[in-house]
Amino acid sequence: MVNTLSHLGIGLLIALALGLRGKKLKVVAFLSVLPDLDVIPYSLFLAVNSSLSHESRNQLFYLFGHREFTHSILFILLVTLLIWVKTRDWIFTYGGFQSIFLHVYLDYVTTWKMRPFYPFSTDSSIIGAVYFYDPLLNLLPFLPLFIVIAGNLKRRGRLNGRFDNFCVYIGKNADKLYASLILVLLFWLAFMPVSKAFLINHISWTEEAEISYQNTYPEATGRFLTAYSFNSTHYKVLEVSYLSGIEKSKYVEKILINGDIPDASAYIEKAEKLYSAGLPQEIDYPVYVVSEDDDSVTVTLSDARNPYVENWAYFNSIYRFIFDKRNEEYHVYASVQGGPEEELNRNWFE
Repeated sequence: MVNTLSHLGIGLLIALALGLRGKKLKVVAFLSVLPDLDVIPYSLFLAVNSSLSHESRNQLFYLFGHREFTHSILFILLVTLLIWVKTRDWIFTYGGFQSIFLHVYLDYVTTWKMRPFYPFSTDSSIIGAVYFYDPLLNLLPFLPLFIVIAGNLKRRGRLNGRFDNFCVYIGKNADKLYASLILVLLFWLAFMPVSKAFLINHISWTEEAEISYQNTYPEATGRFLTAYSFNSTHYKVLEVSYLSGIEKSKYVEKILINGDIPDASAYIEKAEKLYSAGLPQEIDYPVYVVSEDDDSVTVTLSDARNPYVENWAYFNSIYRFIFDKRNEEYHVYASVQGGPEEELNRNWFE
């Protein structure tokens, strides 16, 4: 999840490196933030989703959800095709493609799971190799922004001689500078996923277990949070880093039953079935806590990593399924991705 200004800076860097100016430069820069404009249709979706059927809600979520369709390969290709049809300009089209592709890839390498192959596949995936506050990805793109702003101010006579040497240097070395910045960016985006793969392999070998690459999330620069199924009753949650390997580990029970609840497994199965029918499916290592009162049974579902997550909101969700013991009625309350708890409509699940 790179910040918007950094996305914009990368769009400007691409446009400047290709020698685009004027309107074309602005369009390529705009395309670098275009995917995140899905917050507009997503807001509309949230306003009407309670009145939709379960099937309609799921399909519209794939289309209008934040970081869903607008962060897919199909969307990139459609926008690129539209640019080509409208302009027949190869350089402009290539710049537009690079700008929007790098936005999606940066989110894919830093943020939570997306569905890049929708509508051909609704499976979610992620690289998750770079911390979303990574200094390089968040600061490097500010240089193109500064160059453009300084150039505009100089042309308008607003700098009063300040930054003259800087502007002269940029004018003489622009091609080399932009090419160097792009090479540094591309190297980092290629190096970090590979280095994460080596780390995961090392941890898997140390633990003698298969550690999921996709379910290992960066929680700081060079440090990750992961987990795996240790046995039939427990997960093992690990904090790992490039420098120290395994730094911390905890065991988390998969199922905790408070009291004597004979039908606990049946209620867990009901909760699991309901959750699996909804979206966004952010929980990777489900933990169930079952409790009972006079008229109902409550099944709380969360991720085993929740107590140890610091900055990631994605899997930091808690669902409370309250089942009436006298009939088939139920209510579901959820704090989704770190948000406030609210009751969910039935169309989430059926």
